[in-house]
Amino acid sequence: MKWMFVLMAMFTAVLSAADVTGTWKGTIETPNGSFERTFVFQVNGATLTGETSSQFTGKSAITDGKVEGDNISFTITVKFQDNDVKLNYKGKVSGDEIQFNVEAPNGGPAIQYTVRKVS
Repeated sequence: MKWMFVLMAMFTAVLSAADVTGTWKGTIETPNGSFERTFVFQVNGATLTGETSSQFTGKSAITDGKVEGDNISFTITVKFQDNDVKLNYKGKVSGDEIQFNVEAPNGGPAIQYTVRKVS
């Protein structure tokens, strides 16, 4: 009986996961200026995959992506001044918007911005 409760709870958690599948866009404000970034997300259960692109850093694959309720998280690697830089994204989904907090594991200030679903 205990396992049935656990399985039902897990099934409910997957059903209540935010559906972020599609294309999202937002503008990042940095000390170096404004940069638009596009995300193309695919969701399979609680796994988030896809890619992101910007004029500043080009295309990056989304790795380690997770969807937990209305929270999403993933990592991308971008090329910045001939260095590969990992960026960890954590976001809160609210309708057709995602509020992101972006951090580089090796330091630097976190960046917050909003993306909106475009398709």
